[in-house]
Amino acid sequence: MHFLKGLVVSLLPFSALAAKKPAADPFETFHSKALSSTPLKLDDSLYGKLTTAPRDYAVAVLLTALESRFGCQLCREFQPEWELLSKSWIKGDKKGESRLIYGTLDFTDGKNTFQSLGLQTAPVLLLFPPTIGPHAAADSGPIRYDFTNGPQSAEQAHFWITRHLPDRLHPQVVRPINWVRVIAATTTILGTITFLSVAWPYLLPIIQNRNVWAAISLIAILLFTSGHMFNHIRKVPYVAGNGKGGVSYFAGGFSNQYGLETQIVAAMYGILSFATISLALKVPRISDPRTQQVAVIIWGAVIFVMYSFLLSTFRIKNGGYPFWLPPFA
Repeated sequence: MHFLKGLVVSLLPFSALAAKKPAADPFETFHSKALSSTPLKLDDSLYGKLTTAPRDYAVAVLLTALESRFGCQLCREFQPEWELLSKSWIKGDKKGESRLIYGTLDFTDGKNTFQSLGLQTAPVLLLFPPTIGPHAAADSGPIRYDFTNGPQSAEQAHFWITRHLPDRLHPQVVRPINWVRVIAATTTILGTITFLSVAWPYLLPIIQNRNVWAAISLIAILLFTSGHMFNHIRKVPYVAGNGKGGVSYFAGGFSNQYGLETQIVAAMYGILSFATISLALKVPRISDPRTQQVAVIIWGAVIFVMYSFLLSTFRIKNGGYPFWLPPFA
């Protein structure tokens, strides 16, 4: 009996020390789990434990709906970027110096959380700042990330998180090497070099041909002088109605233009250019004087008619233009 009493008395100091043993740090518990699997897969209960106050750490939680029956395309597009961000962060902060935990709560596992937050759409990214400690925020409420601009990248989410968590470690996003792209690019480069080495004797005469470069330059000049760039910048309509049940091919005023109008003007410029080049280069080489005279008349008539059409078109754009030529008055 005396032995048992002495044994109990001797164990009392150890039991007191055990009672005073501090509780485990919640951040260390979650961080140790994140080292093996990040972002943490949450449910309603784990979400509550992770985000409950007071906390001396930050939490970034993605509320998403990945199952196909929900039809959330944006959720499926952002999920790989979210996983890349969390894995890059935990890889660069294995000691937990940033005091940040990443988690994902799917709708199937967190219906009560979605309902309590009043969420009707997904994905939703929430950042819970610390409520106590040196980095505690004045407002303990979560900060919401905006997905209104469509799919976001891991770098964009990383910038947003680091902006709200200053004065701490910010591991960078590290994308894995895309070996498929590297192999495809290498194959393409080697194939191009092989093709050029084989076809170069045949390509060189074409590249050095002055007529080819003259044709390319002429086509480019016709495209840009007819308003091709204007159409791409302003996104103009191809044609428009004239208010009388018909189609208007030319828009009045210098600040308006239709797509078909550009093509018509380019065709007029092209015909005028071809006629002028023929008069200057082709006609003088005709040896028969009578044939040469006929060619001059024909090309001169083409230039006259097309230039008259061009003036009439210009008068549509500028109603006060006083000049005209028949047959387009």
